[in-house]
Amino acid sequence: MAQRNPARFPPAPPNAHRARTGDPVPLYAPEFAADPHRAYHEMRARWGSLAPVELAPGVPATLVIGYSTALRVLNDPERFPADPRTWQRDVPADCPVLPIMEWRPTASRNTGADFQRYRQAITVSIGAVDLHPLHTTVEQAAIPLINTFCETGAADLIGQYAFPLTFALVNALLGCPAEIGQRVATGMAALVEGIDAEQGNQMISAAMLELVALKRAEPGNDITSQLLRHPAALDEAEMVHQVAGHYGAGIEFQQNLIANTLLLILTDDRFGGSVLGGSLSTLDALDEVLFNDPPLANFLITYPRHPVLVDDVWLPAHQPVLVSMAACNNDPAVHAADHLGNRSHLAWGIGQHACPAQPLSYLIAQSAIDQLLDALPEMEPALPDGVPTWRPGPFHRALAELPVTFTPMTKLNI
Repeated sequence: MAQRNPARFPPAPPNAHRARTGDPVPLYAPEFAADPHRAYHEMRARWGSLAPVELAPGVPATLVIGYSTALRVLNDPERFPADPRTWQRDVPADCPVLPIMEWRPTASRNTGADFQRYRQAITVSIGAVDLHPLHTTVEQAAIPLINTFCETGAADLIGQYAFPLTFALVNALLGCPAEIGQRVATGMAALVEGIDAEQGNQMISAAMLELVALKRAEPGNDITSQLLRHPAALDEAEMVHQVAGHYGAGIEFQQNLIANTLLLILTDDRFGGSVLGGSLSTLDALDEVLFNDPPLANFLITYPRHPVLVDDVWLPAHQPVLVSMAACNNDPAVHAADHLGNRSHLAWGIGQHACPAQPLSYLIAQSAIDQLLDALPEMEPALPDGVPTWRPGPFHRALAELPVTFTPMTKLNI
């Protein structure tokens, strides 16, 4: 971890305020989802490394779009903690982004001893996953799904492949019956999109309580059981939130990583012909997506303890400061034209809140994509008007659909 320079972020005087002019950018708007990189470019030209945004109507925040600024913020948890409890006291209960941002007993929403306790439990439980048979597990889930559409000559690769595949894999990793997992997936989609978010939150909690009770009664060799065995001795509420976090990343964002990478391979000649021809790997395509269109594009939310000066801008105390991984990765100050072999992107986060499941996520996405390309190498995108449709939302980069056509093929042997 980089050493903090206390002089870099001096405390603000009592009357400090944001020295910013102009309307904040609504990250929740469909216009932003349609072309976020243009929005990042305009923000950078107008405000530099820190842009005023709204996460929902009337919910102000600061978006970090400068790479070096993001590193300083993320490596300074003392001044930029992840605990949102002071902020959320003044947020209306019906705020659409509150369910995804509110405090939870997890590492991503805590500091100090609580953070260490949760972080150790989740890291150990993920580390217990044996990666060696995972490729076979992906294959066993992928082939039956491909067989449901390979004879028709057309498919939506999200609804018919990426979502059900990641859904099945997360259920397997967590030891969760499909019926419980389905309710979690439905609730997670509502939570991320901010539509009926509170109802989605309640749906997730109820389903997770059932899973935890099941694993207490019938433990197995899965992540949920590993969490229950951990010396942190997580209680029921803590267990619910740890497992729900796996679903959030494992379904919603994993499927988006797979879908966004498939879109790149199918529409960009730099990757399509090269990946299918063998000169570039699927991993290269994944890294290109993690640079430009990461599935979690704007997140890593922190809340300054006090007003703080960053890049000549006063950031208010307790107002959200979130990092745009997509914008920072493409900051002209650090951007390189060729990303091959370069994994300096921020898509996984950095510092103490870096994602602990990177090897797992890479392997699942790579195996899922390779299975599909091996089975249907001649797929062509069938996007309406030739343009992808992106789901609106302040945090994710997610396709609404990914329709393709191909020469019908016979079913694969299972």
